[in-house]
Amino acid sequence: MAKIKTNSNRNSNSEGRGQSGLRARNERRILALIRKHGSAPKAEIAQELGLSAQAVTVIIKSLEKENLLLRKEPQRGRVGQPLVPFALNPDGAFGIGLKVDRRSFDLTLIDFVGNVKASLHENCDYPSVTNLLAFLKRGVEMLTLSLNQELTTRITGIGVATPYEIWNWAEEAGAPADVLNEWKTFDFSERLTDIIDLPVYVCNDDTAACSAELSFGNPNRFSNFLYVFISTFIGGGVVLNGALLTGTRGNAGAIGSLPLPTLNSQGKLESQQLIMHSSLYILENMLTEAGRDTGGLTNSSDYWGDLGESLEIWIDMVAEGLTYATLCSSAIFDFEAIIIDGAIPISVRDKIVNAVAIKVQESDTRGLSHCQVVSGTIGSKAQSIGCANLPLLVNFTQDLQQLVTPQAQ
Repeated sequence: MAKIKTNSNRNSNSEGRGQSGLRARNERRILALIRKHGSAPKAEIAQELGLSAQAVTVIIKSLEKENLLLRKEPQRGRVGQPLVPFALNPDGAFGIGLKVDRRSFDLTLIDFVGNVKASLHENCDYPSVTNLLAFLKRGVEMLTLSLNQELTTRITGIGVATPYEIWNWAEEAGAPADVLNEWKTFDFSERLTDIIDLPVYVCNDDTAACSAELSFGNPNRFSNFLYVFISTFIGGGVVLNGALLTGTRGNAGAIGSLPLPTLNSQGKLESQQLIMHSSLYILENMLTEAGRDTGGLTNSSDYWGDLGESLEIWIDMVAEGLTYATLCSSAIFDFEAIIIDGAIPISVRDKIVNAVAIKVQESDTRGLSHCQVVSGTIGSKAQSIGCANLPLLVNFTQDLQQLVTPQAQ
């Protein structure tokens, strides 16, 4: 199978944009500002970023030449020359995302503004290296059929979203330990570039989902928030000062590992990780014990039907754990909000959000600023869209060293 290759000139430009320097930083600032507002004229960009009109003009011309920006209709009705807004060109750049989940694989192609151009999904009982590579080989050419040859050269890379230390959760995932242990030594960059000749960026799956909310959602424009994604296992991400924070070892926002105080059967205080208290697999186990079918949980994230009392009990458990996570994180980072999303129906997500908001309000929050509890806007595909967004973030928004850690380990 032929590899997908990028245009060498575009690769050179992307590498230059990733380097340090005032010009590179200002390019990223301008692109980020335009993404935030949807469009903006040069005068507004210069004023908001504190740049000279000449500097903005030079950078805008360069970004236009690279097909990253489009001129929109002039804004008339004001004194003086009409202002010409500039917007991101959806076809200016593309990113491919590969999501490795504990129950499935996903390939996603998005454009520069986050529109999903194509996607492929495959369920599995548990993830194996062999099945992943076979899925990628089958899917990568199908994924890019929607792009002509010129647009294909604008694919900036492939982002990989994978659970942190996936091999440590064999029992919870119902997978043979020897199969998951293959991931310990698996080199994504080396193995994936044998199939697709693009830069590879690896990130924790829930951090990737957080990037999707930051870039393509977040209508309230929160600059500092804790992001939560409820899936087979619960996880999260952190945004500080409007930028995605991964941490020095890629673990920022790993709320699934947060020790939650609980009482054992003897009434003694002990701790249990949040991942074993507020994850989706807990609901699956509860339904199995109740003799109910669990196929709806994995087959659809849009509608689960009537799951009875088990669902209500699970929602309360999730809300209890997230209330604790909200209070702990607010005490440390003073977040403006906690944003909750997941591979769950919107109605279930909204019940969890409401339950957390109530529990936080009823908690002892003396000494803490108010933290809003809101729903995410991307939904069940946030991880897939987020990993496809990684190459776009690296090339056009955030510095590589600040964003992606090698192998996310």
